[in-house]
Amino acid sequence: MHVHSYEKIWLALGLGLILLLIGSVTYGAVGPGVSMVAADQPTVDPTALDEDDRFAEPRVEQVGENEYEAYVVAYQFGFEPDPIVIPANSTVTFMVTSRDVTHGFEVVGTNANTMVIPGEVSTLTVETGGPTEYGVICNEYCGAAHHGMEATVEVVPQDEFESSTGGSTDSGGSTDGDGSGGDQ
Repeated sequence: MHVHSYEKIWLALGLGLILLLIGSVTYGAVGPGVSMVAADQPTVDPTALDEDDRFAEPRVEQVGENEYEAYVVAYQFGFEPDPIVIPANSTVTFMVTSRDVTHGFEVVGTNANTMVIPGEVSTLTVETGGPTEYGVICNEYCGAAHHGMEATVEVVPQDEFESSTGGSTDSGGSTDGDGSGGDQ
């Protein structure tokens, strides 16, 4: 049986496109920066976040030279603290959990994006540049007012960060006693 040379070319192109598709899907699933919540990550009780040292008072705290950890709690329909104030030109690890339902935590305009599941601590690390402001949105449907669930990340100069924290190593909002995180 004779196969025409044009058919051989089209067969080769078809096979090449199939391999390219499989490769791109594989890369997207295991590429750099993509990971699931680790099974060895300690869980939290979402109904008792006020008793957890990390999330009782959501904040940003310094853990090393130009290294910070931001403890963030998502709830229907907001984030705490809001705004999340972090210093410019630093490395920040966001540790985000939810007190009620599944939420999303997306820093708009960056590749910082994670799903926030009650009882799990989602962790993502970002490097900040110069002073700017980013929006934070919930990108997982979480209820009737989901469309208004937003916060702000304010990247400020180091001296402004230190003055806003009163010289201490933590920054952020505090609860108003009912665990709701403020007026909504």
